[in-house]
Amino acid sequence: MNIEEAIKEASQLLERKKIKSALLDSEILMSKVLKRDRKFLIMNSGHKIVDKDYKNFRKLINSRLKRKPVAYLTGVKSFWKYDFKINEKVLIPRPETELLIEKVLEYYKNKENINFLEIGVGSGCIILSILKEKKSFLGKGLDVSKDSLKVCKVNAKRLGLNSRLKLFKSDIDNFILGKYDLIISNPPYIKNLDLKNLDDDIVNYEPKKALDGGFDGLSEIRKVVKKSSELIKNRGKLILEIAHDQKNEVKKILEKNNFYINKVVKDFAKKDRCIISTKI
Repeated sequence: MNIEEAIKEASQLLERKKIKSALLDSEILMSKVLKRDRKFLIMNSGHKIVDKDYKNFRKLINSRLKRKPVAYLTGVKSFWKYDFKINEKVLIPRPETELLIEKVLEYYKNKENINFLEIGVGSGCIILSILKEKKSFLGKGLDVSKDSLKVCKVNAKRLGLNSRLKLFKSDIDNFILGKYDLIISNPPYIKNLDLKNLDDDIVNYEPKKALDGGFDGLSEIRKVVKKSSELIKNRGKLILEIAHDQKNEVKKILEKNNFYINKVVKDFAKKDRCIISTKI
């Protein structure tokens, strides 16, 4: 069997399971098995596949048929300008979260030597992308999961950022170190009862702790905002990712904790996704 035939066969299997990205997923997984990019697959579509590679490819396809996300099967996810190592202990980075990077770079375009904190680092995709873009920034990150911190450390090393990053295993409630010019966070914000309605790819594989925002979806956001009001300098900024229907509630929480709302930013789907505020 050649590359084209194997990909076509796999794509048809995935399509029968209503997986919308069937062809792309098949190409990505073939790229992983052959350790070649997708351009190679196109240019060498008639290339014969050895039995070992075909068996490994079908094993990955079988996992995808069970809705295991492609990013967990490849162990890599592209975010911003970089590739991040990930596993099932961390949330898969989403394109809409890149808004946080865009807004940090916009607001701090002419600023140097910023000391900032990320609450809940996960894979490190947010804090590390910012550090790569702003060479004079210093970052601290915390997470309750030691597994997340391990993944973040791997990515920091790969990107050459160990010297400008410090990581802490801590719940935000117990974190008291430092005063910051900027705090960023993509906290869990899905209502507990809504978790079961998520796609199988998400609910069966991604860490629930990184998704579960409690009964009303706001429990972790409340903690982040309350603690940020203590950790952030006056006139410092707090940039949060939120669910599309949480704008008004999060605004109230911010105002109650002495934050001025600068802006609510919509994502590419025109949904409210990010709130920028300033400590007053």
